[in-house]
Amino acid sequence: MTPRDASDDSRWSDLERPPLNSAALRRGLVREGGLWRRVEVVERTGSTNTDLVDLATSGKAEEGTVLVAEEQTAGRGRLDRDWTAPPRSGLFFSVLLNPYEVPVTRWGWLPLLTGVAVATGLSRAAGVDTALKWPNDVLVTVGGEERKTGGILAERAGEAGVVIGVGINVTLRADELPVPQAASLALAGAAGTDRDPLLRAMLRSLEEWYGRWRAAVGDPLVSELQETYAAGCATLGKMVRAELPGDRAITGEAVAIDGDGRLVLATEEGVQEPVGAGDIVHLRPA
Repeated sequence: MTPRDASDDSRWSDLERPPLNSAALRRGLVREGGLWRRVEVVERTGSTNTDLVDLATSGKAEEGTVLVAEEQTAGRGRLDRDWTAPPRSGLFFSVLLNPYEVPVTRWGWLPLLTGVAVATGLSRAAGVDTALKWPNDVLVTVGGEERKTGGILAERAGEAGVVIGVGINVTLRADELPVPQAASLALAGAAGTDRDPLLRAMLRSLEEWYGRWRAAVGDPLVSELQETYAAGCATLGKMVRAELPGDRAITGEAVAIDGDGRLVLATEEGVQEPVGAGDIVHLRPA
């Protein structure tokens, strides 16, 4: 990790992509009694998740630490997929949470909670419609087609911590997309692509939802998390294929999100089968 403040970088290689102002972010997010205690912006690193997990397990980071990178060279998505993008073209950040009041059996809701918070924050600050693909993709619509503009990755950090990483493509141009199915907020016609207010909006929304969930001791019904996630989930109502560990696959209609955050599929055999982990493929209508 390069421990140099990114806002001090005078080498603006792309004038349309100015660096984040870390001092302004701290002033806007760190407050007495709030969740966010420390906000650090680095110019370049391999993975903010890896760095923050290392800091947390070595006792060098507390709950509410936010680590942001202007560029990630070894960013990871689910299933260890690579996540790369040009410098300052997106928002790549990780946060450390310590939900000690919540039973560990309910911690599986954290990626879904983060998805709700990210989608809510982006809708407010970017003026763009978003949707969630279970379990952790953020979708926007480009040319009438839902495409992925971001992803979420949660990892344990010691016995009591969880690091959640978020990657959002903000100003990525069509010729910079890693795959044709990807997108960015700019390509989706976002009204605002200034990364400072976008980051603040997502973190404020995450603070709000995390506070509600903790106050409800992780209960997804009491906190209204289950209902809100389902309302914004583009996977529900679609025919999907769940590609599961062990080269097993299930095809069916996604009909619900259950109390454990699992996706429930109604199969052709008349069985409702919950899926807790796997790769979900939205199938096109025949």
